[in-house]
Amino acid sequence: MKTASDFIAVILFFLTYILTKNIIWATSVAVVAGIAQAAFLWWKFRTLETMQWVSLLLIIVFGGATILTGNRTFIMWKPTLLFWTGAIAILISNIIKKNGLQALLGKEISLPDAVWKKLAISWMFFLIIMGFVNLAVAYPFSAEREAVWNNYKFFGAIPLTFLFSLAQVIYLNRYLPKENKND
Repeated sequence: MKTASDFIAVILFFLTYILTKNIIWATSVAVVAGIAQAAFLWWKFRTLETMQWVSLLLIIVFGGATILTGNRTFIMWKPTLLFWTGAIAILISNIIKKNGLQALLGKEISLPDAVWKKLAISWMFFLIIMGFVNLAVAYPFSAEREAVWNNYKFFGAIPLTFLFSLAQVIYLNRYLPKENKND
C-alpha cells in the first residue's frame, strides 16, 4: 500500500502536464497530492518511512520553489536529489556498518549478510545512475525539454525502477528459504 501510493503524485503530475502542458499546474497538483498522500499514510499507519519524509520535503521545497518563481529547473532537479539522497543514505548506512535495506526489509525476508550488502550496493549505484539520467534528460532545463522530461519520468524512470526491482527479486529468489518461496 505505502509503495503503490508513492507513485500517485508522479501519475497526477504526468496527467496534469499532459492535459495542460503547464509545468506550474502539474507541479501544484503534485505538491497537493504529495501532502495529501503523506497525510493519509500518517493517518492510516501513524508513521512515514524516512524516504517518504525526504520525498515530501523535496516536493514541498522544490515544488514550492517552482510554483513561486515559475522556474521549472527546481522541479526538474527534484527526482535527481531524491535518487541521490537514497544513494547517500545507503552509503552512510554501509559506512557505519548498518544496512539500511536490511533494516527496512529484514523483517520480511531473511538473507545472508553478503547478499544484503550486494543488494545495498546495487541499489546505491542504480540510484546514482538514475539521478544522472534525470539530469541528462532534463538538461538544459528549458521549456523545450519539459515534455521530454515529463515523458521520461513516467515512461522511463518508473519502468526502469520497476525492471531493476524485478531483477533484484529474481536475484534474491535463490537466497530465500524454502518456506518463503512458497508464500
